This record gives sequence, C-alpha cells and structure tokens, in this order.
Amino acid sequence: MAEPIRIPEITLNDGTAFAELGLGTYKLNGEEGIAAIEAGIGSGYRLLDTAVNYGNEREVGEAVRRSGIDRDEIIVTTKVPGRHHGFDEAIASGIESNGVLGLDRIDLLLIHWPNPSVGKYVETYKGLLELRERGIVRSVGVSNFTIRMLEELIAETGTAPAVNQVELHPYFPQAELRAFHNEHGIRTESWSPLARRSELLEEEGVVALAEKYGVTPTQLVLRWHTLLGATPIPKSASPERQRENADVFGFDLDPDDMDQLSSLERGRLWDADPEHHEEM
Repeated sequence: MAEPIRIPEITLNDGTAFAELGLGTYKLNGEEGIAAIEAGIGSGYRLLDTAVNYGNEREVGEAVRRSGIDRDEIIVTTKVPGRHHGFDEAIASGIESNGVLGLDRIDLLLIHWPNPSVGKYVETYKGLLELRERGIVRSVGVSNFTIRMLEELIAETGTAPAVNQVELHPYFPQAELRAFHNEHGIRTESWSPLARRSELLEEEGVVALAEKYGVTPTQLVLRWHTLLGATPIPKSASPERQRENADVFGFDLDPDDMDQLSSLERGRLWDADPEHHEEM
C-alpha cells in the first residue's frame, strides 16, 4: 500500500491545527461511502467535511473508527442546517450531530447557510459558541457568509469565526472576501474548488499551465487554492483521484501564473448568493 500523502497544516485563530486540503464527502453514503472515506483517510486526508443535510454523518464517523488513525489526528467538520437556526436549536443540533458521528466531539461546527430572511444566524452562532464552551465542539465557524454578515457576527459576539466555507474557484476567486478573512484571521475554505470540473479543467490556459508544471489540471487548480491561503475540499470516491487531489504540495506557481488563473473570474456558478439563496 502506498504511503499516505502528508498534507500540511495551518493554525486557526483559536489555536487549533487545520489541514491545508480536505476531503468533501457529499453523496458518499452507505457502505460504499464509508469505504471511500476510509480510503481517503488512508491516502493521507485528515480533514473530513460533512453536514446534517448530507445525511452521512454516521458514515463519516464509522470511516474514522475503521481507519485505525488516532482520533486526535483527524478533523471532522459538520454543519447546522437552516431548520436548526436559533440558540437552543443550534445547541440541540450540535449535540445530535455529535451523537450520530459517535466520535466524542465535533472538531469544527459550521452554520451551513446564513438564511438572512430568517434572521437567526447571530443567535445560531452564539449557540455554537456555547457548544464550544461545553467541550462538545472544538472550533466554530460559518459557511456562505458575506463580509456584512461576518462583521455583524464579530460585532455581536466579539468572536470571529475560525473558518468561512464558501464557493471559491478560478471562476469566482472572491478576492475581497479573502482579504477580509485575512484581516480577521478567518480561514477560507473552498467548496466546489474545481468549479464545473469538465469546463474549468479543459480551459486552454489551465491545460497549458498544467503542462508547464508537469501536473494535472486538477492538481494545478487545487495548488492555486492552497497558495491563495484557502483550504479546498474536493470530493471523490475514487482512491486514485483522492491521491491525485492530495498530492499538490510538491510544486509552487509563479505569481503571474496565479494571476492568470484568477483572471478566469466570471462570478458564481451555482446561483447561490447568500443574501438570497437559502437552505433549510
């Protein structure tokens, strides 16, 4: 069996370690899902991303147990859904997720979507902070929050989220939001890091740069994320592709080539502006 790939870590604003690249688990369900997640852990992934709405917290927990890797080496993220917004509701949601995962604690708990029309994301965030105080959760963060929403959370609680997980890829590099994150010590995490895979990875400029560096287009784009200071969480059930996705730390990109990838910007791909898009 091949040696696990070593994925570097950074330190979050609360002092905890956090991987520079993780494994998305959306749609990895059932025994096949457990096997895929376990294979990812075996390949070297130490950051796993799930959510209540993915319906696979049980599978993620089981994969961690079967992996044989020390629990303290693995960072498990899950997310509070919109239907659990509110202080008491968020606490109950976190306790329930912790039970389903069966891993003694949640390493990172995020608010999945802000759902601004509901108007409860500040109270929900306070619930997450309470879970952290109780030791049920180690780090707290958000997903799909805008600068305006982050400013409100910080003003109301005095505590910046450790992470904001957002749509981010060369078509939507989010420079202004990333600059705000850097200013406040918030780690950027990238969902949909490869955009629409077939479209982005077949871009002439992407293919040419990949050839220049002797890597695949996928590896090129994922390295772009990490050099931006973002943690991408590509999803794959294929052990071979999982290894390809993780093996991106042996090369660097020239600044001009970083800029070339960022110049592909065209905006959101998934019609999910957090000021309007809501999920329960």
